[in-house]
Amino acid sequence: MTRHFLADTAALLGRSLRHISRSPDTVITTTIMPIAFLLLFVYVFGGAIRTGSDRYVNYLLPGILLITVVSGISYTAYRLFLDLKGGIFERFRSMPIARSAVLWAHVLTSLVANLISLVVVVLVALAMGFRSGAGPLAWLAVTGILLLFILALTWLAVIPGLTATSVDGASAFSYPLILLPFVSSAFVPTDTMPGPVRAFAEHQPVTAIVDALRGLLGGQPVGGAVGTALAWCAGLLVVAYGGAMVVHRRRVG
Repeated sequence: MTRHFLADTAALLGRSLRHISRSPDTVITTTIMPIAFLLLFVYVFGGAIRTGSDRYVNYLLPGILLITVVSGISYTAYRLFLDLKGGIFERFRSMPIARSAVLWAHVLTSLVANLISLVVVVLVALAMGFRSGAGPLAWLAVTGILLLFILALTWLAVIPGLTATSVDGASAFSYPLILLPFVSSAFVPTDTMPGPVRAFAEHQPVTAIVDALRGLLGGQPVGGAVGTALAWCAGLLVVAYGGAMVVHRRRVG
């Protein structure tokens, strides 16, 4: 059964990756907005923002990486919606393949596409003066946190992909998520915010994840920040995966 599932997922993953390779504008589009934010905040607002960091781009990059992921996952919902409306799910149901392999193929495609987008954004940040004091283990931890974050949000994107009634509805769910980094420590320290806003910012997952990434990339002691970030990502992943599987069974089971 496991070999059957893995083989089916690999075959469907190849199908999805071919779609991406024939439409590179998908990756390009998901990187345009994060890079625009990076340029805007560093070169326009950066001089007026005091973060205690010698380079504002170093402070900013972790939040931009999360925005990159949020921008990319909307395509998972979009592609799932098109497959569902196009009858691909019904066709697959008539074939001897593992049903969850279809979802996993879309999720792994999102993982690959988002990793490419993240590399592009980091390269742009390096050209803008970003420098990291992180060692190999710190970079490994950064990669692990980002992978978990991508998986969690991608499984969350599966839900609107299966339940939306229009293309716009399938992809628009990510818009509120893009706002979360703006009410966090991604752009400015939370201690500059008014009381209620600061309380929300300090107790939402984006701040925990951004702080952990910033400490790791800066080669600074992170204490329990990494554990907190991993706990948020893992918790979101469990909830999103469970919700996606329930919706999948009800929608196409």
